[in-house]
Amino acid sequence: MAVLQDGRNDIEQQTDGQPWVLKADRLTKRYGSGCSYCSVLIDPDHGNRCPVCGTVIACADVSFTLGRGEVLGIVGESGSGKSTLMQIMNLSLPVDEGELLFQEMDSQGHASAGPVNLLTLDKYARRVFRNERLGIVYQRPELGLNMNFTVGGNVAEKLLLANWRNVGRIRERTSELMRLTELSPERIDDDPKKFSGGMLQRVQIAKALSSSPVVLLLDEVTTGLDLSVQARVLDLIKQLRWELHMTMLLVSHDLGVIKQLAERTIVMKNGRVVESGLTDQILEDPQHPYTQLLVSSAL
Repeated sequence: MAVLQDGRNDIEQQTDGQPWVLKADRLTKRYGSGCSYCSVLIDPDHGNRCPVCGTVIACADVSFTLGRGEVLGIVGESGSGKSTLMQIMNLSLPVDEGELLFQEMDSQGHASAGPVNLLTLDKYARRVFRNERLGIVYQRPELGLNMNFTVGGNVAEKLLLANWRNVGRIRERTSELMRLTELSPERIDDDPKKFSGGMLQRVQIAKALSSSPVVLLLDEVTTGLDLSVQARVLDLIKQLRWELHMTMLLVSHDLGVIKQLAERTIVMKNGRVVESGLTDQILEDPQHPYTQLLVSSAL
C-alpha cells in the first residue's frame, strides 16, 4: 500500500494488471487568486485555506488511475474535496492545473487509441463525452432527475442527448433498463414524485446506464437511505457491476459502503490525498493518522 507523506499519490498506481481507462494527474482546483504562500502554508493537517490570501484549495495535486472494470473508492469527511473531485470527473467543473486522461478501449479491452486529455476538449466535445461516455448517480435524486418528467422521460432525456432519435427504441431501452434495475416497466409513465427514495436511486441508475457509459460515477448514492433500502441499492450496484463489467468511481464518507464495493481506495483530507491502496489493506492497517481516525470511528 502506498502511504503518502506529501499529499500526492503515484499516478502509476497499480490497477491489478488491468489497462487504465481514466488517469488523473495532479488535479488542482482553487477558489481564490492564489499566492506564492499557498503551496507552502497549506497542508492537509492544517486546513485548506491560505492564511495570507484566503484562497481555498478544494483539490491539490490529486492523481490516480482507474482501471477497466475496476471500482475505485474515494473516502473522506465533509470538506475533504471528494465532491469537488467528482465534479471534475464529470467534466462539470474546470481545474486550475492538471490533466484528466481518457484511453479508448477496443472490444478485447486493449487501448485502441492514444490518451486524450478531457479537460482540453471544447465545450461541445465535453458535453458529448459526458452524455455518451459518462453516467452519474447523485445522493439527491433531484440533481440527477427532472422531477417534472416521467420516469421514461428522464431516461429519454439522456438518450436524446446521446443522439437516440427513434421513440419506439427509446421506450424499449427504457423498459429494458427498468427491468435491469428491478423497477416495473409498467411504471414507465409514472411521475418520479410518487417513488420512494430507494426507487428514485434506481431510476437514477437506469438513466445513468442508458447510454452504456464507459465510467459510472456514484456520488454518495446511499446516504440518507434507511439501512434496509441502502442494502438493496448496494446489492443492485454490485449485481450490475458484474453483469455489465462496469468501471466505477465511488465517492462516500461511509467506509462500510467503500468496503462492499471498492477494490482500491484513496483517502482525502482538506483537498489532498493522504493515503491510497487496496481497500482491505487500508481498512485493516491504516497508516495515516487521519485514515486511522476514520477507521476507528467506523468500528
